[in-house]
Amino acid sequence: MKWHRRLDAWVRAHPGRVDAIVAICSFVVFTAAPLLLAGSIGLEAGERFGALGSLVATLFIGAALAWAVSERRTHPRRALWVSVSACLVQVVVPGEPLPMNIFVPVLLYSITAYGKRVDARWALAFSALGSVLATLAFTGMSFGRDLPSYVAVFIFHVLICTVAWVAGDLTRTRRLALEAVADRAHRLEQEQEQERALAAADERRRIAREMHDVVAHSLSVIIAQADGARYAAVGDPEVAPRTLGTIAQTGREALREMRSLLGVLRADDDEAAPKAPAPDLARIPELVENTRRAGLQVTLTHRGEPARPLPSGAGLTAFRAAQEALTNVLKHAGPHAAATLDLTWTGRGLTLSVTDTGRGATASDGLGRGQQGMRERAALYGGSATFGPRGGGGYAVTVFLPYQEI
Repeated sequence: MKWHRRLDAWVRAHPGRVDAIVAICSFVVFTAAPLLLAGSIGLEAGERFGALGSLVATLFIGAALAWAVSERRTHPRRALWVSVSACLVQVVVPGEPLPMNIFVPVLLYSITAYGKRVDARWALAFSALGSVLATLAFTGMSFGRDLPSYVAVFIFHVLICTVAWVAGDLTRTRRLALEAVADRAHRLEQEQEQERALAAADERRRIAREMHDVVAHSLSVIIAQADGARYAAVGDPEVAPRTLGTIAQTGREALREMRSLLGVLRADDDEAAPKAPAPDLARIPELVENTRRAGLQVTLTHRGEPARPLPSGAGLTAFRAAQEALTNVLKHAGPHAAATLDLTWTGRGLTLSVTDTGRGATASDGLGRGQQGMRERAALYGGSATFGPRGGGGYAVTVFLPYQEI
């Protein structure tokens, strides 16, 4: 990086230090140096700057204006009143205009640019008053002799102050516009981060539901088959090969679904990851058959015909609800239980119900994630899911999915 770029970066990063350096240098050059120069060339203080009071006033005015320069961006209101006080003292105390007056337009610009709107209005009003007082103080009060010169000096002062004020107002407007844009960008960035966090949380919940449905159902079938085969193989050795075949088939199906699910999460080799179609209503008979092979007597019934199509993805919700409900029957209903899976199409949508003749509600071996997942899935499509024990024994799960709006 070149030296001028480093200097520019430092100036932008330390505006307070820059103003302090400018203030000190301006006081030395435009106030202290003329006083020392006047003394060095043999001029008496009264001859060049008036009496001792005028000398003190000169030092005060120069120091006040220098201090106002150092505070012009950080404390513009304070700089306004200090500079106004210094200029009033300069008008009251007789003498020539001071070189430090060249910073008055700079102060007017800075107070307008960095102060509040009321400070800018006060600065404009004081600059107009200062133009009148400066014209009267430094050019004399006799209008009859040289009125055009007085008017020209007054117009010159007004033009300088007007240009400084307009430039400061434009700078202030641009600064506020940039701050508004930066604030809006910051808020948009925060909203995007919140949206990403919410999307990530939704995706984690969706993945958790899929993992629970795939793993819980498949492992329940495998465990039921293994337990049944362990006892049945004692009396019928031929049961073991059939049972092992069912276990192998269930394991392969679970592995295929797991690979499909995990393949979606791998963005680097998304094209190479094996994809399997998501299960839907058409695979419910296959689900029932697999559950029967696991040892549960399941009856599948259909009622009515769909009047309209379900929302996209609702078929997967219905399949997962049936899968979770049958899995719960396998795990909790107890021996000799039977289940009925009923699909009923009405004018409002699909009602899927799973009832069993088991021992009813039991202590869950988990955190209820399956039923929670069913509720969340159904809610995504405007549906509902209810659970509870039946009056005559057993347990009932009912999921309703409405038609999509057309």
